[in-house]
Amino acid sequence: MLHARWTLVAALRLMAAGLAGLLGLALVGLSAAPAHAQGLSGAAPNIAASLEVEGPLAPGGETTLAIRFTPVSPEWHGYWSNPGDAGLGMQVEWDLPEGVSVGAFEYPTPDRLLIDGLMNHIFEGRYAVLAPLRLAAGSTAEGPLRIAGTAFYLACTDEICVPEEAQIEALVVIGEKGSAPRDPGFAQYRAAIPPLLDAPATFQQSRGLLRLAIPFPAGAAIAQPHVFLSEKDIINYSAPQGFAQVGDTLVAEIELAGTGEDPDTLSGILKMGAGGEDARGLRFNAVRGEVPGGGRTIMARDSTLPSVWLILLGAFAGGLLLNIMPCVFPILSLKALSLAKAGAGPAEARRDALAYTAGVMLATVALGAAMLALRAAGEQVGWAFQLQEPGVVMALFLLASLITANFAGVFELPSVPLTSGDKPAGSFATGLLAAVAATPCTGPFMAAAIGAALLLPVGVALAVFAALGLGLALPFLLIGFVPALRTRLPRPGTWMGTFRKLLAIPMGLTALALAWLITQVGGHAMLLIAGLAGIAAVALAFVFHRRQIRAAVWVVGIGLVAALGVVRASDAAAEHDKQSAASLLSPQAFSQSALDEARATGQSVFVWFTADWCVTCKVNEGIAIEREATREAFDEAGVIAMVGDWTVRDAEITEFLTQQGAAGVPLYLWYPAGGAEAQQLPQVLTPESLVNLARQSQARTPSRLPDQLPPAE
Repeated sequence: MLHARWTLVAALRLMAAGLAGLLGLALVGLSAAPAHAQGLSGAAPNIAASLEVEGPLAPGGETTLAIRFTPVSPEWHGYWSNPGDAGLGMQVEWDLPEGVSVGAFEYPTPDRLLIDGLMNHIFEGRYAVLAPLRLAAGSTAEGPLRIAGTAFYLACTDEICVPEEAQIEALVVIGEKGSAPRDPGFAQYRAAIPPLLDAPATFQQSRGLLRLAIPFPAGAAIAQPHVFLSEKDIINYSAPQGFAQVGDTLVAEIELAGTGEDPDTLSGILKMGAGGEDARGLRFNAVRGEVPGGGRTIMARDSTLPSVWLILLGAFAGGLLLNIMPCVFPILSLKALSLAKAGAGPAEARRDALAYTAGVMLATVALGAAMLALRAAGEQVGWAFQLQEPGVVMALFLLASLITANFAGVFELPSVPLTSGDKPAGSFATGLLAAVAATPCTGPFMAAAIGAALLLPVGVALAVFAALGLGLALPFLLIGFVPALRTRLPRPGTWMGTFRKLLAIPMGLTALALAWLITQVGGHAMLLIAGLAGIAAVALAFVFHRRQIRAAVWVVGIGLVAALGVVRASDAAAEHDKQSAASLLSPQAFSQSALDEARATGQSVFVWFTADWCVTCKVNEGIAIEREATREAFDEAGVIAMVGDWTVRDAEITEFLTQQGAAGVPLYLWYPAGGAEAQQLPQVLTPESLVNLARQSQARTPSRLPDQLPPAE
């Protein structure tokens, strides 16, 4: 009967779902007799199954058995006990000796596969399921005992599914532990089974949601969590799941399936990680009980990413926008001179354009890859993370100082491959510098794209950074490949000498801006070191130029000065206690606990995240935040202001930015009165943006607190 029912149900599922299928898993066993498996059609199995027993079995005791699954090729998949919207879980029809029983199976942590809106809970590759094997206390059986059964399961690819069965059997020795060798392969099988939490979870159903509170330490790392529920048809498997950390409790919110099911207990697996070897899982049992609200959002239930093409387009648009942002000033002068000299033929112009584009894209992809690698290693970093390093800021200051002096005519660079002796290589170096200098300007489109890149697979994320570089390089690329644009450039002449000296002004202003940033990062001690190192580097360049010293000596001499300056700058920065600049709004310093306390008051809360190296941040602060009109509106409406200063690395701020889908600053959040969820404001604020929000808040809430009201007459 079970065989016939399995075949019928499998056929109906196949017709209804049109399933894409899933890889069967099985860990190759070491000690059990191999099972004979076949498809229901009699053909060779697509996923082979075999039975193993760990060790001897004594009356009144138990050992562990395993059914291991091995797909014939990688395209075949198997299913978890709750297969999801489609598929079938494994069933076994046992043929056991008298007094022998098999308990419930335990499974590894499954993966998800979404096909045509149907969510499948699958295993890819080899896997094993475990169950306790018990012998009754009064048994007088003599070994070895034959344990046999028929396993029914489904093997699928992305296009077809095949119901299969396996005749499985193994022999178990009768005896106490240690009387026979144990199968060492079971240690590997057990390692794949998620451990069971020793404290129960609680759950409740409310407003179409299953809310689940799982014990989970507040300081433990968690990424891309997902709940697999053992009970079928309770939740909408394909709906996004939301997670928040409330103290030492992880709260999950999952859309209900609408079937009316309301059990008294639940069980399942909490998966942490995207999948593969990095994924971890915890088993839990849940009972009805209170589920806390609020907390720190880890994953919003409605946080769906736009399409990959839209993300790539946003990154491209952000890179294009960077060409007019002030952060690119350190390299605009280099690019202007390069374009002015482009009087050569079309072939040379195209080579220069391609070299510049290659430099820009290499730098953006390398910076993105470094950020992703650091985050994967557990570091809390975001876009433009290199500007949070004192040594990098010092190196940029020295570079800007040398370029300024070069433009002013203090010295000429020797003939090295990265200068006029090799124009494509010079354009490549200019592109590298352009990308590094542009990272502080997180444009409105670029920030969203890079924030999304943090949640995408590595290959797609790197494509986002490449699209950013292509957008940044596009104007120069068009100049090289469109003759009509090249002919509009001014022709080389004596004017270039004067123009070059004029370009020393914006480069000098860039050096001054970096000097100011140095004081913010490392104080006056670091600024003194930077000034001395800059003077020494320019003086060495002047002496080398006048004495016509070879290029190798330039590199070694100035490199030693720069290296010494970077080391001393890092020491000074480590000893410096950065103080935030005074603000008209008298904001509190950001922390998650401070934000929770501010929101608990029921007043409106405005939080902004900034950095001294972020030009966009400073422009917004001057236009919209640090204004008397904003301060007065905040005072009248009782708005609580809070600032997160990200000038130097701050792990808590980086983690919060990531939760909000932002890869960097600026980020502006408005929490309306009454504890409502945050409203993320545009990255480009207008003078009245915050004033209007405060007035709207004041119109909905009393302007004075109860203890400030006048006495009744």
